[in-house]
Amino acid sequence: MKTITYLKALSDETRLRLVNVLRFHELSVNEMVKLMEMGQSRISRHLQILLAAGFLRCRRDGAWAFYGVDPEGEASQLTTALGFLLKDEPMLLSDCRRAERLVEDRRLKTIQFFDTIAPGWDLLKQEIMGGMDLNRAILEVLPARAILVDLGCGTGDFLWAAAKKARKVIGVDSSAKMLDLARRRFQGDKGNTELRLGELEHLPLGDGEADCAVISMVLHHVSDPVTAVREIRRILGPGGRLIIAELDKHQSEEMRRKYGDRWLGFSPKEMERYLHAGRFRLESMQAFALQKELVLNLYQAIKTK
Repeated sequence: MKTITYLKALSDETRLRLVNVLRFHELSVNEMVKLMEMGQSRISRHLQILLAAGFLRCRRDGAWAFYGVDPEGEASQLTTALGFLLKDEPMLLSDCRRAERLVEDRRLKTIQFFDTIAPGWDLLKQEIMGGMDLNRAILEVLPARAILVDLGCGTGDFLWAAAKKARKVIGVDSSAKMLDLARRRFQGDKGNTELRLGELEHLPLGDGEADCAVISMVLHHVSDPVTAVREIRRILGPGGRLIIAELDKHQSEEMRRKYGDRWLGFSPKEMERYLHAGRFRLESMQAFALQKELVLNLYQAIKTK
């Protein structure tokens, strides 16, 4: 009986704690080892039992594996029901607070990484892009006279070009050092350009403030792409356009080590799923060959009702 399988899987305190915390956060094995203060072999054994019972899903990305509760699995209804029973347990509340700190540490390390490499970021990007002019490719599909927001604007090289076509351009980045370099680029000639410090999951823009959003080579640094896409939807007006430039799925661990990537690209199916979850309709996709045997996909999507 499946019921017995489910209950056996949850009969261990550690497994119950894992299910509870993975309801809210997708974590790597190393993060769970740190969270639970247990050895990796022990954590892995508990994860395999929960996977076999249908409580979790495992997302493999290169050499890394990330685990979270499976919202569409056979055990999903039981997981949802458990939330009511578990919400006031002191140990589980403590687990969730520590998991939130882990996720926050992950976010801060990403910001620190980009603050550190900011002066050489444009050269690093060129190592990947080779002869491809990504700014030009995006400008060709950019609507004219739009209020444009460039998410993860970095040092502002795309903003500089886009300002000539857009009615207004807003650059957002979580790295203060990147924005400092962007300000130098626009020093004395800001014109129709604004720069704002903020994060993709909590954008410093009002509801419907922009007509078009560009997120170029940034989504693979974000912990939760669906949350980011939903937040982008909020800041776009009716029929707003979203342009995403992203690496296709690959297996180059060098990108994680050298460029701080959290995701090793996204397949077109994955990207379409994220867009659908954020209530966007995919209009088109173009593929471009890059250096290091990488492929870049340029997506255009429209905000739906």
